[in-house]
Amino acid sequence: MASLSSCSSLSLFVRDRGNRNDATFAKKLFVKLARPVRFSRNQVSYGSSKLKSFGVGVVRASAEVVVEEAVVDREEKRRILRVGVICGGPSAERGISLNSARSVLDHIQGEDLCVSCYYIDCDLNAYAISSAQVYSNTPADFDFKLESLAQCFQSLSDFAEHLAASADIVFPVIHGRFGEDGGIQELLERYNVPFIGTGSNECRQAFDKGTEAIEPELSKWFARNQLDFNSGKVVVKPTRAGSSIGVTVGYGVADSLQKAKEIISKGIDDRVLIELFLEGGSEFTAIVLDVGSGFDCHPVVLLPTEVALQFHGSGDVKEKDAIFNYRRKYLPTQQVAYHTPPRFPVDVIESIREGASLLFQRLGLRDFARIDGWFLPSTTYFLSSSENKFGKTESGTILFTDINLISGMEQTSFLFQQASKVGFSHSNILRSIIHRACLRFPKLATYSSKSSHAPRRLRSSKPTDTSKQLQGIRKVFVIFGGDTSERQVSLMSGTNVWLNLLAFDDLDVTPCLLASRIDHSSGADSAKNDSDVSSRAVWSLPYSLVLRHTTEEVLDACLEAIEPARAALTSHLRNQVMNDLMDGLKKQSWFRGFDIADEQPVRFSLKEWIKLAKEVQATVFIAVHGGIGEDGTLQSLLEAEGVPYTGPGVMASKICMDKVATSLALNHLVDRGVLTINKEVKQKEDLFKMPIVQIWDDLLSKLQCETLCVKPARDGCSTGVARLCGAEDLAVYVKALKDCLLRIPPNSFSKAHGMIEMPNPPPEVLIFEPFVETDDIVVLSTSTNGNAQRLKWKGQSQWVEVTVGVIGKRGMMHSLSPSITVKETGDILSLEEKFQGGTGINLTPPPTSIISNEALEQCEKRIELIANTLQLEGFSRIDAFVNVDSGEVLVIEANTVPGMTPSTVLIHQALAEQPPMYPHRFFRTLLDLASERVI
Repeated sequence: MASLSSCSSLSLFVRDRGNRNDATFAKKLFVKLARPVRFSRNQVSYGSSKLKSFGVGVVRASAEVVVEEAVVDREEKRRILRVGVICGGPSAERGISLNSARSVLDHIQGEDLCVSCYYIDCDLNAYAISSAQVYSNTPADFDFKLESLAQCFQSLSDFAEHLAASADIVFPVIHGRFGEDGGIQELLERYNVPFIGTGSNECRQAFDKGTEAIEPELSKWFARNQLDFNSGKVVVKPTRAGSSIGVTVGYGVADSLQKAKEIISKGIDDRVLIELFLEGGSEFTAIVLDVGSGFDCHPVVLLPTEVALQFHGSGDVKEKDAIFNYRRKYLPTQQVAYHTPPRFPVDVIESIREGASLLFQRLGLRDFARIDGWFLPSTTYFLSSSENKFGKTESGTILFTDINLISGMEQTSFLFQQASKVGFSHSNILRSIIHRACLRFPKLATYSSKSSHAPRRLRSSKPTDTSKQLQGIRKVFVIFGGDTSERQVSLMSGTNVWLNLLAFDDLDVTPCLLASRIDHSSGADSAKNDSDVSSRAVWSLPYSLVLRHTTEEVLDACLEAIEPARAALTSHLRNQVMNDLMDGLKKQSWFRGFDIADEQPVRFSLKEWIKLAKEVQATVFIAVHGGIGEDGTLQSLLEAEGVPYTGPGVMASKICMDKVATSLALNHLVDRGVLTINKEVKQKEDLFKMPIVQIWDDLLSKLQCETLCVKPARDGCSTGVARLCGAEDLAVYVKALKDCLLRIPPNSFSKAHGMIEMPNPPPEVLIFEPFVETDDIVVLSTSTNGNAQRLKWKGQSQWVEVTVGVIGKRGMMHSLSPSITVKETGDILSLEEKFQGGTGINLTPPPTSIISNEALEQCEKRIELIANTLQLEGFSRIDAFVNVDSGEVLVIEANTVPGMTPSTVLIHQALAEQPPMYPHRFFRTLLDLASERVI
């Protein structure tokens, strides 16, 4: 194999633990390029002597124990594996941890496995929580609801003792501090609790990116590495806080010092690493899966992923120097694209796989991990302080920079992307990891050998397969994408629906991408001659191509997959990895095979796709937000062919898509407690022509208000929505439209706000309406350790903003429990706060301290009246303001294809039903309503 090298981003302090050769070898794999500069405040240790201090907790109000366990007889208990999933933690990545826990919970449950859920807060207090609570949006959501919905353990010791008695094996999904640094692992080891993943000593040595050396002065370090003192680019990152949060680029000594101080002051980490910015390289990440038996390590590296940053017309030089940070990794942005396998020479891919495998083995890692690094082509200048030849191939240099002991497990994470490329579904890879871990523990090895679980069937994306109809299996096409500004949310929604419906054996579910009007295959703008919407492209997708962050990336992956040379290489590498996996898995009695077929995407016109849906008797689950998915166009085309679909019909969709028409349709309900907001419609071009001050004065005069809310007239509910407090704010917004900005940065207006995602392309028509003032709802801590929390609400205006899901048949719509969302910054919910886990607090149902049960009941009745008046059916979401005294409802808008992402409030509301509807059952109910409709 080619030799390996390391960049300065990961300098391990490797202890010799009885195998000097292994330790020495591992240390050589991370040869220091140049000693990094580290800034420290207080050292934190997770040694045995410190563990007791972490367990200082407060006994909560008497709450029921919520650990969930299947009610089974003794015979069944002996064959059911009890898995404890632990999420949360003290690091800034705990929001990612919650998303990971949701994925694990969604995909591992079954008759042979019982899951209990646990949460650790930022003060290291441990709680037993219900599985329903895992679907809360954020850590703040967890913390706010802990008093009433969870059982707190008095100490971490009590927590560990509980796990020893109640769980057969623990699956830690805590990212960053206490999850990947050996903290939770040491606790579990002390109490002999079996767990998945690497041991505590090995975690400590692999997690810390720093060294034990004394800090050199930063200026000397810049000089030694030939960096300009004022502008030299470096990477500034937390030493022990995962791989995403707080990672940024510094320019020169002063800027780097400032950013290091910010990381410390924000509490992300108390030690900061500064390393060289690698120019001209390509970043990669690789999942390593251990398929050995017992304590025999047999690591196999899956197909690595190339992480390609890309920028669209940005003139900001520093933006082009950007790195793969939290926003690019976890939010739907077009600034990053993934290629699995990488677009590297074959010898480089082979060397990455061999090197990552050796690192995994020699560092003593277990079960699975993710290893990140860089490939620097031979043409790239590479400064090294080492004469070592590790990392050299004929094509360039390979550098391994980060080890992630607990890889992210969101639905579209690298773990699932790479696993699906080599034949594993979400469920199969997670269960394989669990089975592998069980083999290390004698009491659990029997479970793995006798497990009856097998993949349901080979999952095929072929929509034309009609053989399953004879078996009583129902076809479902889930369609998402489109070309509105909410197409990325649409991808998240469609992916979530598709994965949840896969749980049903009587359904054959095919994910489908509605491509944008830009025909990527020809490079032409088909909108010019696309008067017939039915000529729009729809791609039937294989499993692995769905797992992306953007629709553009999915489409690019489709085109890449059908390119003959690329397809042949991918197939060859896939077979190679699968053969490597089978060398170990064939010895495992529990392994029942791969369950993802190797297929290519298929392109249809929308017209062809709908005819196919009719031929195979498919039901279409619509997850296309905005555009033709929500304005009645797609619904009309499906109805013409008699194809059943989810959501409201043609007329209801048209009315709700037009926010002015929605208000007009509800005007007559004033006497019944349903109010609407006055609106003024403006053409985008008119905003460019007229003086800003004149436009502002005209709007205030017509709408009789002091501040305005602006939003696209026909483009969903999340992007381009802003509060304007003066003509200066309007000028900023209009300039953003004129410049076609993808986002307006935080605090660009006179009143504080978060990031505002803008429609792309900009909307032609905009709506201005009075901004409705509501009192801020603030969550306050009531104890010194910050765990007990309460709401602060002045209640002066008596109006709160709610969002409410409605479900049912036309004329008989049922209101789910309304949700009050506490906004984190500004007056308008950001895209992340609405759809992405990690931000926001949802109060579901609303606390009686804010709205009485009587007023809430009146609110729900009026929501049902609104839904039935608009002739909604299936499911929809209504956004409104509610008067907490009277229950009167001031309608904002109705969304006929609401967000269906894993953290959407619709999931919270469905779980608040009695009995609770978990996501897979909720989406199945919506599908069944579609099949029952009369077209």
